[in-house]
Amino acid sequence: MEIQPFLPLAEKFRAVFLDSYGVLKNYKGLIDGVQDTIAKLREKGIAIRILTNDASRSQEQQIASFAKQGLHGFETYEVITSGMMAKHFLQHKITEGKIAYLGTENSAHYILQSGLEHIAVKDVDLNNVKDISAFVFLDDEGFDWNTEINKTVNLLRRKNIPIIVANSDKLYPVSKNDVAVATGGIARLVESMLNKKFIHFGKPDTQMFTYSYNRLKQRLGPFTKKEILMVGDNLNTDILGGNKFGIKTTLVLSGNTSEENAQQQINASGIIPDFICRSIID
Repeated sequence: MEIQPFLPLAEKFRAVFLDSYGVLKNYKGLIDGVQDTIAKLREKGIAIRILTNDASRSQEQQIASFAKQGLHGFETYEVITSGMMAKHFLQHKITEGKIAYLGTENSAHYILQSGLEHIAVKDVDLNNVKDISAFVFLDDEGFDWNTEINKTVNLLRRKNIPIIVANSDKLYPVSKNDVAVATGGIARLVESMLNKKFIHFGKPDTQMFTYSYNRLKQRLGPFTKKEILMVGDNLNTDILGGNKFGIKTTLVLSGNTSEENAQQQINASGIIPDFICRSIID
């Protein structure tokens, strides 16, 4: 397993797609040195886009969160979130009825701004679901795990409606050694129980990559996929997504994947990054 320094590698590309958690920040906060790396990429004229599976914050909230931690200078067009992609889908596809959701009111307020009423699953009357037109998995917080996942299962058994997963992540780190179940993990469980196919947004699905690529060409003119590098810490989302989209990928060992188990995970998953770096600050 060859580990390369990041900046000399990144300088070979015109655009760099960066995951957020595990690349720019971790459970402690912003990774020391990230600010300098971002500044050096900008000095080289390399376009930067943040591709995150976070569905709990708007682009503006993401940028404010970065700034609060000391990472300044991002514009809204540089941040692409899975919540944003889910929002676009709902705005164009769901035109009537109520949208039920599992998650926090903050993310519901941001994502479900389609002009339709949204309702937390805890407030749904299972005996009267005729006006529920879609269901969205938003966050792993904001609900009672003991009751509302069961209620979600029963709602989706009773009503055949579009089911949207705004964050595909199955797990996320909460400390150096521990993880927590993320929205995508809950959704996958319910999906397998009901034997239904949900609509997933975020990496590794290609909608976010396609959107980012098309907007990049709109702003900067002709662009090829060969000129883009995807950087992430997760084989199953960042690297698989980049591989599926047909761009070069770099696995960093500063988040979900550690240097000790990286090769084992690559061998076990069959997901092969083009490059490996310890972090974007090395």
